[in-house]
Amino acid sequence: MDLQNQQRVKDAAEKFGAENIVVILGSSDAEGAEIYAETVTNGDPTFAGPLAGAPLGLAVYHILEPEIKEEADPDVWENQIGMMEMVLDGEALANAVKGIREKFSKYSL
Repeated sequence: MDLQNQQRVKDAAEKFGAENIVVILGSSDAEGAEIYAETVTNGDPTFAGPLAGAPLGLAVYHILEPEIKEEADPDVWENQIGMMEMVLDGEALANAVKGIREKFSKYSL
């Protein structure tokens, strides 16, 4: 996660309260999704960005997780996410993010 996005997440958590923020990731690989999820829950693991040492504990999900799909308008989902859902390993992505969420998140949907 780049430094600007880390700062945006940090600012949103400060402004609205960490309990009111849900981060939805769209990473196409499980390793990247896991790192991004750790960054917004336990702090930047590279210790390089604004979230270094900042364990926000945010709720974090991958866009392909069932909990997120259930909340989406079916037509919008099909138009915006449908192709991604067909070509990516949604189960691996969901499991990667879920593992981090269960370990570090203080909040959920």
